[in-house]
Amino acid sequence: MGETFSALWLGLTVAAQPGNLMFAGIGVLLGTLVGILPGISPSLTVALLLPVTFKLDPTGSLIMFAGIYFGGMYGSSTTAILLNTPGEAASIATAIEGHKMAKAGRGGPALSTAAIGSFVAGTLATLGLALLAPLLVDLAVQAGPWDYFGLMMLALVTVSATFGDSVLRGLTSLVLGLVLGLVGIDKLTGQARLAYGVPALLDGVSITTLAVGLFAMGETLHVASRFTGVQEKIEAVRGSLWMTMDDWRRSWKPWLRGIGLGFPIGALPAGGAEVPTLLSYAVERKLARAPNQFGNGAIEGVAGPEAANNAAATGTMVPLLALGLPTSATAAMMLAGFQQYGIVPGPLLFINSPDLVWGLIASFFIGNLMLLVLNLPLVGLWVRVLAIPQPYLYAAILVFAAMGTVAANPSTTELSLLVVFGVMGYLMRCWDYPVAPMIVGLILGPMAEAQFRRALQMSLGDGLVFFKHPSSAFLLGLAIVALVAPLVFKGLKKFKGDDA
Repeated sequence: MGETFSALWLGLTVAAQPGNLMFAGIGVLLGTLVGILPGISPSLTVALLLPVTFKLDPTGSLIMFAGIYFGGMYGSSTTAILLNTPGEAASIATAIEGHKMAKAGRGGPALSTAAIGSFVAGTLATLGLALLAPLLVDLAVQAGPWDYFGLMMLALVTVSATFGDSVLRGLTSLVLGLVLGLVGIDKLTGQARLAYGVPALLDGVSITTLAVGLFAMGETLHVASRFTGVQEKIEAVRGSLWMTMDDWRRSWKPWLRGIGLGFPIGALPAGGAEVPTLLSYAVERKLARAPNQFGNGAIEGVAGPEAANNAAATGTMVPLLALGLPTSATAAMMLAGFQQYGIVPGPLLFINSPDLVWGLIASFFIGNLMLLVLNLPLVGLWVRVLAIPQPYLYAAILVFAAMGTVAANPSTTELSLLVVFGVMGYLMRCWDYPVAPMIVGLILGPMAEAQFRRALQMSLGDGLVFFKHPSSAFLLGLAIVALVAPLVFKGLKKFKGDDA
């Protein structure tokens, strides 16, 4: 415990350096901005900034990426409350009660409980991250390559099964990513794989190019194709921004319950923020003294889900930093950011780069405080930002995506791949295929292959080595259950429906 707090103090001295404070400020400001703009996600923004930041300081860039992630969670609550349009899927529960409060002239208290609840949740969850991550690292250091392979299989399956409505579509997206991960020179044999004589492909497919193509270009083309030209009605913030004593009394318990749901679920390999926010809303509705207020603007229905949302966002950092496993689209983008600087997240990160990892964790405290200071006074500015015409916005994103990719990798092949991945991202959205598993497949696929080969080398080619060790057998068993369970439950649900 003492070592953790001394490491956290080291991290605070790193995060409090003027340059890193500036990066944190830029990150939370950008994150809030993109969270407010409907259709622009934090993962899209991090993807856009990857090629631009490849020559910057790694610690500052990663602090900025984290600020974008948390800022996006904050900002999406503003559109959910004022526009009834969640900027992120995790803000759906907030929109249910928050927009009703705004229509009743209580948009100020709704925004306040969302901002303060997010700050409380982010701060307590960061403390949980600081305490839990070193314990996971201690376990991970003792693991063998068979354990890492089992863990990566579990991560690959759960990520593909939990993104989107269809397990099959998620797995299809994952397989596409795994195939792209095979492109380039095989590190063991030195043979070219799937390069088709193109010299630029010998280094493999760039994660940055795939991320920018799928997220930035694909999302932009998809939104543009569905643009109707109708401006959405923004609900004005009327009355005071401050919460009354009754609002405080009704909010503090939902904040704590939201943290209790959000952080552990966010830290799971199949976590994410959508499940805990909806669970939090359901719990608050069950526990409400006046359930009839729900659906008509209950402040508990904003406080709980917003706390769960931000606690879950911090929770996703636990497997990312301690094990190198992304459990959300933005976490996958942050993993790509680590790899851009040749840094591999996982147990050795805490040993080899303590300044970087503890500086990043400590920056979450600073970023949450910055977000609280930014969000409430600047509500008027954010409302004006919502009036920016979407055609200008998305045209700028396309130009920025192309320029950033060319700056990072000046080659015709790279630009062609960007366009191909952009069209692919658009088509995947049209046919409801999740894009995040494809990114995860490209990142984790080569890592899983390396651990698989290493395990076989150490066992002299014995394929049963993965089942002879209880830990790896357990993880592979969990992966099989995670793969089969959604299909079984879907079949049971369909069977019951037919029977009825």
